[in-house]
Amino acid sequence: MKRHNFKKLHIWIEAMDLVDDNYSITRELPDYEKFGLRSQMNRCVISIASNISEGTSKKTNKHFIQYLENSLGSAFEWETQLIICYRQNYLEEDKFLDLQNKVQIIQSKISKFIDKLNLNG
Repeated sequence: MKRHNFKKLHIWIEAMDLVDDNYSITRELPDYEKFGLRSQMNRCVISIASNISEGTSKKTNKHFIQYLENSLGSAFEWETQLIICYRQNYLEEDKFLDLQNKVQIIQSKISKFIDKLNLNG
């Protein structure tokens, strides 16, 4: 397996953009969410990009895929937390819809990348 340069992977670049978006919204969450939703969302969104980059260091596609699956799981987890923010009226609908679309695109791209790596063995 040829190792990937994570900094050139579109999924990593888009995940890093989502980190920036996340910090702009969690910064605005109520103070009582500091150790709850804010902390969880920050850790979770960081995990999306971090697992992609860590996976590129692995010697086989099989091992890389495990990290991509972890990244995908974190993306779904972050989407759930985003929905919670919206349901608690911490986000306006247009911002929620924009971020939900972004994370769903990332989820789709990670899934397709996993499928591609599975085909290549």
